[in-house]
Amino acid sequence: MTTQEDTAARVPAIPVGPGGRDALIGRRIFPSPLGRRITYAVIFELLAIAFTTVILALLGNDSGPAFIVGVISSTVALTWNLIFNWAFEAFERRIGVTDRPWYMRVAHALVFEGGLILMLIPAIAWVLGVSLFEAFMLEIVLLVFFLIYTAIYAWIFDRIFGLPEPAANYPRKA
Repeated sequence: MTTQEDTAARVPAIPVGPGGRDALIGRRIFPSPLGRRITYAVIFELLAIAFTTVILALLGNDSGPAFIVGVISSTVALTWNLIFNWAFEAFERRIGVTDRPWYMRVAHALVFEGGLILMLIPAIAWVLGVSLFEAFMLEIVLLVFFLIYTAIYAWIFDRIFGLPEPAANYPRKA
């Protein structure tokens, strides 16, 4: 069997969703893990901008500045995610971590969220014209919302498109 045939045999035609059920889309549409990650991030951030705008507007802020905060938050979060994960993984390599135990996952989440909060509080305060304390409180509301939203979004995305296949199942480009 050739490498391409071997890969096709390991990757099911209908992706598996959470709980082992077939994904709702009914066919594999992402040719690579990168395509899946990009689609995941784009849809996530577009919805994040909408949710941030609505939440901040419901909390008494004008919708225009609330939308700007949503765009800034999403841009900062995406950029910080790329930079932070690159640095964190380089740190793990430097100290010789070969897996990611629970305490490394907790440290990863806390440092990531802490850095994001520190970057967003001044932006929120400036755009909405509120104090740093008010911006901090708004950021806490958004943080709690996004913890819940992220879990629900990931489940729905996986239910629709299926769980990601291991990278080993995808053919390497020559």
